[in-house]
Amino acid sequence: MASETADVKFSIKALHDGFESCLEEEDDIHIDKYIIAYKELYKFLILMGKLFSFVGSDIKSKLDILEEIRQSDKDGNFVTVKKMMVFEKEQDLLKKKGYVSGSRTFLRLHRGLDFISLFLQKVSEVDHKDGTATVCQEAYNVTLANHHTWVIRKAAGVAMYAMPTKENLLIKIFGEDEEEIRIAQENLPQMLEASREVHSRTQKLYEQHSLLDLP
Repeated sequence: MASETADVKFSIKALHDGFESCLEEEDDIHIDKYIIAYKELYKFLILMGKLFSFVGSDIKSKLDILEEIRQSDKDGNFVTVKKMMVFEKEQDLLKKKGYVSGSRTFLRLHRGLDFISLFLQKVSEVDHKDGTATVCQEAYNVTLANHHTWVIRKAAGVAMYAMPTKENLLIKIFGEDEEEIRIAQENLPQMLEASREVHSRTQKLYEQHSLLDLP
C-alpha cells in the first residue's frame, strides 16, 4: 500500500459529506454512496501503509466485490442495505454454495468502519506528543479483534508497535501544512458523528435480520 501514497489526498470533510449522503430515508443506507464514502476512508488506510495492512487489504477486496455486485444489479435489489438483506434472505441465497453475498461483504466493511472510527475518536482525545499505539490496540481489541484469527491478531499487534505519536500521525496523513491539519481536526467531530450514524443504522439492520454472525 505504501507505494500508492504519492498522489493520495485524504479529506475529513469529504468523508463527512460522503457518510451523510449515504443515509437513506429514516433507517437505511444507500450502497453506491456508501462505497464512495468508504473509498475516501480507504485513502486513510493507504496513507497509513503497512501499519494498517491487517485491515486495508481486506477492505479493498470487499469494496471491489460490492462494486461488482452493484454493477450487475439490473433489478435494483442491491440499491440499499435493507433491500439487499431482504432480497438475499427471501431468495435463500445466504446458504447457497458459491454465492458471493452482498450482505456478508457489507458486514466486513461495517466491522472495518467500527474499528477505524473508534481509532480516530481515541486519537482525537490524546495529546499531540502522545503515542497512538495504545489507543489503536484498544480500538482494535473491542472491534476487529473479535472477528480475526489468532494469526491476524498477532500480526496486527506487531504492526501497532510501530504506530507514531499523534503529531507524527497527523503529518503522515495530512503533510506538514499546519492549516490543513487544523481544518482536519476541526472537521473530525462532525465526521465521527456521521460515521456513527451510518454504523448505528447498519448495526440495527443486521440485528433486525439476524445477520450479525454471518461467517
